[in-house]
Amino acid sequence: MNFYLTYVLVASALFAFTALFTLFALYSERKISAFIQDRLGPMEVGKYGSLQAFADILKMLQKEFIIPTAADKILFILAPIIIFVSVYLGFAALPWAPGLIPASLNLGVFYIFAILSIETLGILMAGWGSNNKYALLGSMRSVAQMVSYEIPAGISLLSVVMISQSLNLQEITIRQGILSSEAVNFLGIWDVKAIGGILSWNVFQAPHLILAYIIYFIASLAECNRAPFDIPEAESELIGGFHVEYSGLRFAFIFLAEYSMMFLVGMIGVVLFLGGWNSPLPNVGSVSLANWTTGIGWGIFWILFKTLSVVAIQIWIRWTLPRFRVDQLMSFCWKILTPLAFLCMLISGIWRLTMM
Repeated sequence: MNFYLTYVLVASALFAFTALFTLFALYSERKISAFIQDRLGPMEVGKYGSLQAFADILKMLQKEFIIPTAADKILFILAPIIIFVSVYLGFAALPWAPGLIPASLNLGVFYIFAILSIETLGILMAGWGSNNKYALLGSMRSVAQMVSYEIPAGISLLSVVMISQSLNLQEITIRQGILSSEAVNFLGIWDVKAIGGILSWNVFQAPHLILAYIIYFIASLAECNRAPFDIPEAESELIGGFHVEYSGLRFAFIFLAEYSMMFLVGMIGVVLFLGGWNSPLPNVGSVSLANWTTGIGWGIFWILFKTLSVVAIQIWIRWTLPRFRVDQLMSFCWKILTPLAFLCMLISGIWRLTMM
């Protein structure tokens, strides 16, 4: 009975976190975009407009459920649930601090990619079930984009797995700091296990992983349908993309999944490339900064700080770069990102055999 209670509490905590993060991200996106465009953003509802996101959610909750007459009702109703649940379940395998992980899986990396691929099915269901040509076009674009960009993203993550020799996300994180039971070599030559800090992150253990992370970050933008890869939701062409027929709480679930996905892909990159919950501060002589800033509380702080920084960059890019055309998007994936990802994987194999 206690096990079931624990599962319910953990699931509730993760759902509460995704909901709160979405509210925070909505407000942050408006304020960051306003700053970039020299505007004020929301400022009337609450102090500095801080209650605007709550007002929007309240408005959505009051809207009625509308199902188009010609829609496939079962697919139309199930699609937002599948989209959100596929993203929500991805949080289960992510480590938040030393000894703090909802589900420690030996195949954590594989699990996350498998569970996130289900979102593609939900998006296709939303477009097809709406029986709307704009929604169908948006969903087909989204599926083609997500399936294509999963390839360079997956290969770049394999580059890290080959260096770490593990699919367990908690083990990969531990091997990037002072808690590692193995040697941690900066650039493959200098053991910095006792020093810890930023020097022990994967991108500095094997410098080609910096390129792998850039590839992953770009591909993750496409996975989230974020600009400049927001073709599936192109308002000027498709009215709103695959979710054009959705309103009220159903639209809120799709929106919740999109912002949760931003945090999820950001956190995956942080865990695999940027040290996860490990402190960026090193031990310098008798000043043991890494030792002092490692633990459950500090781990949660560092993982949130790093991931929210990545989310801020995602928002910054959205309000800076123009949207790709469809042909540009596909050419960039197959002609540039995928070959570079394969190159990183090849270098990882050579690096593992010769430097570690």
